[in-house]
Amino acid sequence: MTYQEKKSIVSFISAILIFGSYCLYMYPRYPGGLESTETFHYWGSFVLILLVFSIVAHIIISIIFNIIFRITTKEKEPTFADELDKLIDLKANRNSFLVFIAGFLLAMGSLIIYQPSQVMFIILIISGFISDLTGSVTKLYHYRRGV
Repeated sequence: MTYQEKKSIVSFISAILIFGSYCLYMYPRYPGGLESTETFHYWGSFVLILLVFSIVAHIIISIIFNIIFRITTKEKEPTFADELDKLIDLKANRNSFLVFIAGFLLAMGSLIIYQPSQVMFIILIISGFISDLTGSVTKLYHYRRGV
């Protein structure tokens, strides 16, 4: 298995663990009411803290992965990206953005059909999570099967 395949698998698993642990941490703090100020504060802080937590956790996991990869294989991580790597990254980003845009449109559509604002936030958060997974799976697929 190549470095890029291993990194995609680690990214996929870490995205699930980060999102799952954060949701388990935040779930008991849900205020309960439908359209109160506390609810909007909860969802706003949920999204912002999730962004920061996710970025920091992905950086730390990437550093740990590189250290373990170097210790176990005695190889350095590739310092360059050829055309194939760039093309795979572009395809993964495209698929990831398409999933997020579809989720965004679905979230806005939930407001049009008079769903509570919590539904919009939940759809946005889940579409962000699924788009992250889509990017990792796309990279893994293209590194295994080709472009």
